[in-house]
Amino acid sequence: MKTYKFKLYSNHGNRELHKTIDGHAWVWNHCIALQRRYYAIYGKHISKFRLINHISKLKRLPRFAHWNQLPSQAIQDVVARIDKGYKAMFEARAQGKAWGRPRFKPRRKYKSFTLLQAGWTLLPGNRIKIGKRIYSYFKSRDVFGKPKRCTIKRDAVGDVYITILADYEAPNLKRVMTGKIAGFDFGLKRYLTGSNGHDIDSPLFFKRSLNALKRANGNHSRKQNQSNNRERARLDLARKHRKIERQRNDFHWKLAHHLTDEYDEIRLETLNLQGMKALWGRKISDLGFADFVAKLKYIASKKGVKIVFIDKWYPSSKTCSACGAVNETLNLRDRTWQCSDCGTNHDRDRNAAMNIYRVGASTLDGEDVSGTPVPCPC
Repeated sequence: MKTYKFKLYSNHGNRELHKTIDGHAWVWNHCIALQRRYYAIYGKHISKFRLINHISKLKRLPRFAHWNQLPSQAIQDVVARIDKGYKAMFEARAQGKAWGRPRFKPRRKYKSFTLLQAGWTLLPGNRIKIGKRIYSYFKSRDVFGKPKRCTIKRDAVGDVYITILADYEAPNLKRVMTGKIAGFDFGLKRYLTGSNGHDIDSPLFFKRSLNALKRANGNHSRKQNQSNNRERARLDLARKHRKIERQRNDFHWKLAHHLTDEYDEIRLETLNLQGMKALWGRKISDLGFADFVAKLKYIASKKGVKIVFIDKWYPSSKTCSACGAVNETLNLRDRTWQCSDCGTNHDRDRNAAMNIYRVGASTLDGEDVSGTPVPCPC
């Protein structure tokens, strides 16, 4: 399966799509209210099929007659997502985990609806028929395979996008094997520190735009509630956040392609993101390590590059890459340190990258981390 994403032309015809999204927000909140009342009384949730039958009966009432204008498959998808959320909650709580239930969503925060086989058709050129209307979109590439599903989504700025899922397996990207292997350590000032000296500096797009965001936030907060000026200020703030998001995604994709073009095997450390966020807060969110790793794994699978992860509790920074001694007194403020056993001076991140390279050589899926020394190429 392959996913294609296109932006629709901005025009007055998109108002119908916005109304349809708002209509599905009403369906969502109505179903959430029913589920909460039922759970409070019986301690369980309404099944998906009973809820769909209930909505079918509601459509016959004058109060809910406008729901007949919404695509029936999209309403069923809303119910299915709520049902999935409650099932996940019960499964997690059965295992003793804290898990929240599906929540109400304000209309302005409800973003999308999904059409399956019916209700939409791809037309020749850059046009798509959704319901009874035809829309044009920016066609950046051809859609291969048989289209299976279409999701219509709006962002915080109000632009509308279509995401098409097609039954198509993209061929693996042709790539010349280089024979290179490297280990990388994630950091704050240096995004990646390589065991062979290949370093990538952190872009920190959010931090670079912080002053502009503060001005936009202040401008938005000073406007009168529910005024046109406040809405314009909100759109200005949303555009700035969207620009940062796009910059970060562009950096991640380009870096993923760069690394997979240069190396046949990449060794990384499994990150404890919750612990890192507790220490460094929004800087971790700004760097987007988890998103980058997901993109890297996707590109690597297409190019035949192997990604190896070592255990997140392995002391890669505290272990001397020369003799294997562990410095238990090392803290986060120490950026350089000297091994008390062999006297080797270490850069903290470089030493961690070399240990990741060494331990990654003996780490296979499902195996424990081994500390067997493996020569580092540097």
